[in-house]
Amino acid sequence: MAMRPYILAETNYRAIQEKPIELAILPWGATEAHNYHLPYGTDVYEADHIMAEAARLAWEQGANVMVLPTVPFGVNTGQSDILLDLNIYPSTQLLILNDLVEVLHRQGIRKLLIFNSHGGNDFKPLIREIGRRYPDMFISLCFWFTVLNRSAYFEEKGDHADELETSVMQYLRPDLVQPLSEAGDGAAKRWKIKGMDEGWAWAERQWSKVTADTGIGNPYSATPEKGERFFKDLTQKVSTLLVDLAKADTDDLYE
Repeated sequence: MAMRPYILAETNYRAIQEKPIELAILPWGATEAHNYHLPYGTDVYEADHIMAEAARLAWEQGANVMVLPTVPFGVNTGQSDILLDLNIYPSTQLLILNDLVEVLHRQGIRKLLIFNSHGGNDFKPLIREIGRRYPDMFISLCFWFTVLNRSAYFEEKGDHADELETSVMQYLRPDLVQPLSEAGDGAAKRWKIKGMDEGWAWAERQWSKVTADTGIGNPYSATPEKGERFFKDLTQKVSTLLVDLAKADTDDLYE
């Protein structure tokens, strides 16, 4: 495979000095159980592949973007009793993010997109705090699960190791996906508290009390064809965000 100049882990010191970086992108995932049929690194693999393709499309449109290595650890406080679900606290995320922003700021890279691939990560409070420390940094956020209307692609509802994630992984990394006959059904218990069940109130779910197989959402209708269609539409749309961010004048953002 040829070196991709928009992937920091693959490029080199000479290449990155050829033209100024307009936008740095930090994919952020998690390492956690995904039912019985998907790997623990699902969120990381998804972030890597989705952002690499979106960055390629943006690069070909003239956007000088740079994808930083994906952070493989996320907030998994609700899954503390799930074997080897690796947790870092929001306070740890803040420290990591602050250190990386300091590097970018010191080197004159003033735009950062955090590309989130894990539902337990909540970056908005962190961005607000770091934004006050570095007021000339423009830090933005995209959670790829919310970019497209999933009902246009998938039959089953869910949010973890479900039809959507299974289809995407069947397309991207079929070598790591076990047969669906080995998957749990992803059945999940609902809140008894009405406001939380309806979504206008919130509390953290204790994963082991909600699902027996760690999945939330039935994966059995997943196909790689569904994953391919979703992936191509998703990366195309995300690439437009990358181009817009790279070319944006941060002193003139509103109309």
